[in-house]
Amino acid sequence: MKNFFLLSTFQKPPLVFTIFACLLLAFPQYVQATGSSNLRIEILALCGNSIKESGEQCDDTDFGVANCASQGYDTGSLGCNENCTFDISECTLTESSGGEGGGGGGGGGGTETPITSVIFVGRAYPLSKVSVLKDGQLAISTIAGPDSNFSISFSGLSAGNYSFSVYGEDTSGRRSSLFTFPVFITLGSTTQVSGIFIAPTIAIDKSEVKQGDNIAIFGQSTPHGQITISVHSDPEFFKQTTADSNGIYLYNFDTSVLNKGQHATKAKASLGASISSFGQEIEFVVSDKTVLSQPEQTVKTGDLNGDGHVNLIDFSILAYWYKRPISESFAKFERDHFNGDGKIDLIDLSIMAFHWTG
Repeated sequence: MKNFFLLSTFQKPPLVFTIFACLLLAFPQYVQATGSSNLRIEILALCGNSIKESGEQCDDTDFGVANCASQGYDTGSLGCNENCTFDISECTLTESSGGEGGGGGGGGGGTETPITSVIFVGRAYPLSKVSVLKDGQLAISTIAGPDSNFSISFSGLSAGNYSFSVYGEDTSGRRSSLFTFPVFITLGSTTQVSGIFIAPTIAIDKSEVKQGDNIAIFGQSTPHGQITISVHSDPEFFKQTTADSNGIYLYNFDTSVLNKGQHATKAKASLGASISSFGQEIEFVVSDKTVLSQPEQTVKTGDLNGDGHVNLIDFSILAYWYKRPISESFAKFERDHFNGDGKIDLIDLSIMAFHWTG
């Protein structure tokens, strides 16, 4: 499978919307993950391909080594339901075995729906909460291990295109930016999305810093990850530090090299051959005084994933609901960020365009 990455530098929102809409139509497997990653989308098992695979009891005539005897019966012919589970209706027990004929169990199998599931595998932060959004709605959450690795799965999906987003929440309650990717799900398949590397969380100790003083840039990532910190300026500065065994990193940046005015910082992580994308940006000002950061951040209109920006990630979430009946959970986003009329149409796209940050 090919991964398609979009590096957007367009400034006019209507042009962005047009290009992005065309990409969605042209590439149903389009992956929206800025920066480097090892994202892989693969079908681990497909019910109905006549090959017994992981997670299946059988597939058509492929039962592995299973038969009626292995299921506790004496005679008969083991069958396979359409959802790749055993059909024991033709298996029987003899009278000497104390049973009665006719197995029961799986029954015909003609109307059963094949099991369709998705597995997400990657790394976040040690013992952090990891959540998956399906088409902009929270679908499932799990807790990453002490090594920051996580695996999360859910089933019961119908075939079709979905927009999935994964984010982590560090031990201080800071959320990462969303890692978003559309995927086409095949009925009866087990699809694994691996190589997910959630970007580091980031915070600063000052919203305004006196020129020449240090500003602390910190957050959480995978344990012992190499953290690259970018400070936007002219030129742009890149600094590196290493996260500790808990994934915590800290870098004290000397602002004497920065001009007075507005600046921003962001971070990405690498471990071995795996590299995350840059996470969300945090802005600060260099001036003649110092102002400590406030813990609360203002939510921007149109910022659906809470990363402080209104960009293609937010548009992809909004686009899913365009001219569709919105769900009860998404209705709150529509009220908070748009015109509150209970639907997503061109008016809402115009509101997002006005607040576009890129």
